Amino acid sequence: MSVNVETRVSGPGSDDRLDDAWDLKETIRRSEGVLKQRRSFFADAYRRSTVHLLVDADDDLAGFAAVRRDGYILFLAVAPEYRGEGFGKRLVATVADEHDSVTCHARATNDEALQFYESLGFEIKRRIDAYYEDGGDAYYLKLGDDAGLASKLSDLVRRR
Repeated sequence: MSVNVETRVSGPGSDDRLDDAWDLKETIRRSEGVLKQRRSFFADAYRRSTVHLLVDADDDLAGFAAVRRDGYILFLAVAPEYRGEGFGKRLVATVADEHDSVTCHARATNDEALQFYESLGFEIKRRIDAYYEDGGDAYYLKLGDDAGLASKLSDLVRRR
């Protein structure tokens, strides 16, 4: 399935699509057991971030990335029905276009996320025991420090 989506940006301080992003996150949490944040934590982090939104032709949220000013991805989610279309890569490429380096955490047991990030060139920098509120461990991942980061990721997305 090839789907076109529109990219939108919700700046810091905005609630634009917050409820939709929460609903998507919760759908993923229920089916995959990841993204286990409390609503208050999620909403606060969302409002403090720049959020890149992917919206389909029906105005449904296909995915989003909430990013801090330093390029740290707080949340990255793509709706299950939109996976495999390169939207996750597209979101990360957008972040890389705006930052010299991109970082994030991934649950140590989330093999799908780890494979995704590693396929984009992220490197595991360290493991953090009991990082998550539920006691789960995490890996801290980092993508590049060089000026060619954005073009490398853009090339990767274009080749898709």
